[in-house]
Amino acid sequence: MKRVLIGLAASAAAAGAMLAATQASAEVVCNRDGDCWHVDRHYHYRPTFGVVVHPDSWYFHQRWDEHHHWRDHHDDRGYYRGGVWVPF
Repeated sequence: MKRVLIGLAASAAAAGAMLAATQASAEVVCNRDGDCWHVDRHYHYRPTFGVVVHPDSWYFHQRWDEHHHWRDHHDDRGYYRGGVWVPF
């Protein structure tokens, strides 16, 4: 019985480690125009895209006004330019 309990505990620990390793990295990305959007994964944006990546909690510490726009989430990779989604 002791071996079974140890085996179950080891399996649970391994499953937890695998889950932690595969979790998504949520972030907020903003461009120079003040458009910001949420991403579920960390993407490497080219410097020419003119975007800045922030931690997910950054959103809650901002004042949203006419100069800053929260845009819709997209499932594909890309960025906003002039209020239009540009996939890459």
